[in-house]
Amino acid sequence: MEPTAALPRSFSNLSPTPDLDGSQDDNVLPFISRMLMEDDGVDEFLYQQYPDHNPALLQTQQLFAQVLSDTSTNALTALQAIAHGSDLQDPPSLNSTATGAVEPASILLPAEGSSCCKDAVSMAFFRGMEEANKFLPGDDGGGYTVDCRGRKKRLDGDDEGEGRSSKQMAADGEESEESAAREMLDRLMLNGDDEPMLADIQELRAAMDMAKTHPGRPGGRAHGVDLHSMLLRCADALASNNRHSAADLLARIRRHSSLCGDATQRLAHWFAEGLELRLNGTGSLHYRSSSLMAKRASCAGAPLKAQQFFMASCCFLPVSILFANKTIYNAAAGRKKLHIVHYGLEHGLQWASLLRWLAHREGGPPEVRLTGIDVPQPGFRPARLIEEAGRRVHACARRLGVPFRFRGIASRPEAVRAGDLGIDPDEVLVICSMFHFRTLADESTDDPIGVVLSAIREMRPAVFVHAVLNASYSTAFFATRFREVLYNFTALFDMMDAILPRDNGRRLLFEREVLARCAVNAIACEGAGRAHHTRSYKQWQARSRRAGLRQLPLDGDVVRTLRDKVSREYHEGFVITEDQQWLLQGWKGRVLYAISTWTADDGLAGN
Repeated sequence: MEPTAALPRSFSNLSPTPDLDGSQDDNVLPFISRMLMEDDGVDEFLYQQYPDHNPALLQTQQLFAQVLSDTSTNALTALQAIAHGSDLQDPPSLNSTATGAVEPASILLPAEGSSCCKDAVSMAFFRGMEEANKFLPGDDGGGYTVDCRGRKKRLDGDDEGEGRSSKQMAADGEESEESAAREMLDRLMLNGDDEPMLADIQELRAAMDMAKTHPGRPGGRAHGVDLHSMLLRCADALASNNRHSAADLLARIRRHSSLCGDATQRLAHWFAEGLELRLNGTGSLHYRSSSLMAKRASCAGAPLKAQQFFMASCCFLPVSILFANKTIYNAAAGRKKLHIVHYGLEHGLQWASLLRWLAHREGGPPEVRLTGIDVPQPGFRPARLIEEAGRRVHACARRLGVPFRFRGIASRPEAVRAGDLGIDPDEVLVICSMFHFRTLADESTDDPIGVVLSAIREMRPAVFVHAVLNASYSTAFFATRFREVLYNFTALFDMMDAILPRDNGRRLLFEREVLARCAVNAIACEGAGRAHHTRSYKQWQARSRRAGLRQLPLDGDVVRTLRDKVSREYHEGFVITEDQQWLLQGWKGRVLYAISTWTADDGLAGN
């Protein structure tokens, strides 16, 4: 008999297969025997009903019969052929009658003292363990941990997990785009700004200045038609359920809007799409289907390049990131351990500059622990993006010589509690949310905003950096919400028209994938279908104080540095100002972004 196959590692602690020869306590084979005897009556009925049954089915039955009856090694060979999917049309020779019928007495039990049955059962048992082992997590983990439910677990980093996740990947062409995008993210993390992209932007600005392009939206009228007024009238018609009037206005808006026109025409094109989806009642369905495509495209090269292009052209995100990193750097002054809790980790690119500052800090860098929290992704690997971001930040810290640990949590922000983070009293704890809380609904009975802010207070951070979008999309009244969305996106499209050429492909891509998707969702969807529930910074201020947080004053040196940066490097239409200890950013008087710092209001926060 051949030696028994080695046990897979996940089953190595199991007791060996018992010897079947001469065992008086084994009831498995007698049970199978009785079941097969009972099946004889069914077989006779089937033979009578279907006398010309499939010969291939009969051959398969005979093959299993030989496995149970033959004492030679051919039986084991036959079982191996079945397990490996061999062709059943040409089985080995069988001891059967001319008609193909097999005597039941010769197939139910093996001969006395035969080892064939034991070999066959053992092989089948081990093969079953091997198949089951494919669905078990591997033993090997990475240098960081990822948790999909708020509890600490090891990363699934083995090849089997990669094989399962590959079933959900796109075609080979899309995989190559994702690979190129990951390489670009790694390069941005390790090298900082994309110099070729900055050079392209400088060339575009120079070309726009030479062409004397009008730096803004050309009024509110296009070809003698006031598109803003028509959009408001169409929204009012939908709010009053006047579908006929809404459809007529929508057709007129479509005729005068353009995907590649000026700022007003582009805005009207996308707002008309949102109004049409709302008129047809398909807003939520359309957004869910487009969200799946957007999540797949979020790792592709073109949308990522468009987003980086926007960040290099517009000051809103760079200024917010610089404010957060300088605040965290100052909070860690003189401390040996730093723990950052980041709500909305995304690609993790924000932390490259902070790690560089810490690496060159006088006295050496502190031990940095980063806890990244982000929503789970659909599919078999809900923490895939968090894993990639953690690997990226970990590689950057290792290159800079900064002691670093990473833990990822794939969860909704309201599901994370202070006890899930393993807070160390020797660490300086900093919490950061860069526009991530815009997904928290306000009209829910669970009050996720209050839950999150109360959890942050329980964490007692030294500083909580909170960046928000200054817009009131959370109202339940459609007409009021539409006006707020219209005024807000009018400023955004006007800004895009001033800083980038109209025929720029990356601008078109960013407007479609980011601006248009957000606007269409706010217009076409209701209730749980709305993805974003933005609020004004004054509303956030009131909610934060109600949750037991105390606002910290702005650092004057940081504010002056950011003011100088905006006035020196960006378009003159960008404004940066202060109000009620908030740093505000906007375009030509319209406040679009705000950021502030907080701590627990009970005297127990860190220094």
